[in-house]
Amino acid sequence: MSERPIAGEATTRDGIRVVVFADTWRDHILAPDVGHAELAPHLDAVLSAIAEPDHREPDERPHRERFFKRYAGPSAWLMVVVDFEAQPARS
Repeated sequence: MSERPIAGEATTRDGIRVVVFADTWRDHILAPDVGHAELAPHLDAVLSAIAEPDHREPDERPHRERFFKRYAGPSAWLMVVVDFEAQPARS
């Protein structure tokens, strides 16, 4: 079984490795009908939000957290949700 290709990764201020799998980026972010296609050119901003957020808060779902970066990506605030249940954590 081969490993899932990784589109990018970042480390939180807590030292936790977070990955963005290539298939997740393609199927969840880039998919025009169900995704967030406006983020297509902003993978670096997503990773920056994880590594150097301006704000963090718990998500409504367990084991997840929201990371916010100001003036990153296509809007005034970029929100990235990270799931810490699996290892490595993933966005």
